[in-house]
Amino acid sequence: MPEHVHDQASLPRLPIERIEAIPARIPTIRPHHLAFATVAAMDVVIVSVTAGGVVGFGEAATIGGPRWGEESPEGIAAIVTQYLAEPMLGQDAAQLNAAEARIGRAVRGNAFAKSALSMALHDAVARARGLSLAALLGGAQAESLPIAWTLASGDTGRDIEEGEAMLAARRHRDFKVKIGAHAPEDDIAHVAALARAFAGRATLRVDVNQAWDEATAARALPALAEAGVAMAEQPVAGWNVAAMARLQRANPRLSIMGDEGIATPQDALRHAMEGACMAMALKPGKHGGVAGTRAVAAIARAAGLGLYGGTMLEGTIGTLGALQLYATLGDFAWGTELFGPLLLRDSLATAAPEYRDFAIHLPRGPGIGTDLDADKLAHYRTDRPRTLHTV
Repeated sequence: MPEHVHDQASLPRLPIERIEAIPARIPTIRPHHLAFATVAAMDVVIVSVTAGGVVGFGEAATIGGPRWGEESPEGIAAIVTQYLAEPMLGQDAAQLNAAEARIGRAVRGNAFAKSALSMALHDAVARARGLSLAALLGGAQAESLPIAWTLASGDTGRDIEEGEAMLAARRHRDFKVKIGAHAPEDDIAHVAALARAFAGRATLRVDVNQAWDEATAARALPALAEAGVAMAEQPVAGWNVAAMARLQRANPRLSIMGDEGIATPQDALRHAMEGACMAMALKPGKHGGVAGTRAVAAIARAAGLGLYGGTMLEGTIGTLGALQLYATLGDFAWGTELFGPLLLRDSLATAAPEYRDFAIHLPRGPGIGTDLDADKLAHYRTDRPRTLHTV
């Protein structure tokens, strides 16, 4: 065997010694208007894993807490420390396939909690081996990925001004507009104005966040395509795969993307088999971690569907972890939206992602490419005792 090739059995064990999960809340630079909520601060959970004396980090974020999905930051922290940690302590973190399987068996659902632990384990192993996370996963296929920006103020003039600033700074030229909270005709007028303002200089996509029923989507999607929108994300409820398929067949000029409806590999397979979308949004949080994300990506590629590197608006730790993973997966036809750190007023990490030339660039160094800022986490953590009083 060549000297540079190591048998896995010859590498030192990395026994898992400690697992910790701490919730925190970080204010955003502006209100982020979604179809179901307006977010002024991000709730995240930082998970740390100590294995063989090396500490790795992962992050879960839930936009609007359980208003968006089924997990809250408090619940994520509890699941990690009370249910996932027990079967993992003492195990060899370096046996990553076995570790992912053990995480999957430990609890049902709870994909965000599983994802943060999965990423922390991979980060710890990569650091212990002196590798970047991308190198641990077989190597990056790209050193940077295109980065989109969400225009979510809800005000047309303000969104145009913000988009112009992003173009001038060469930071973003793919814009996604959050719609669905207003009357469809108002949303269409808003998006059409943005499309006219950025015509020929930027792409425009919309994210409905499941806000429409099929009849509303059937009326609105052709108008959005006519206005110049290239892609519509999750126009109807995630469970309504049949409606997604009907809408995609009726709107061949518009790529419909599945997001909330695609969490598991089985979800991805059903969407692909039924022709329910032309693109799939990846998010390690909803897929339960590294292995689940790779499985969904493989199904999308096998079906000839475009990939989109999604975000739950994680901070730097979650963003760089996702970037390291995405960089190993090949072409992203719709780019990524790993802009979470740009939306936050502060960071829990010691290094910032590099955004330039309309892309986010892969960091250097071991693991995910940054360390935790313990002082900042101590400042923003939310797991202190609180008493609520009526006013």
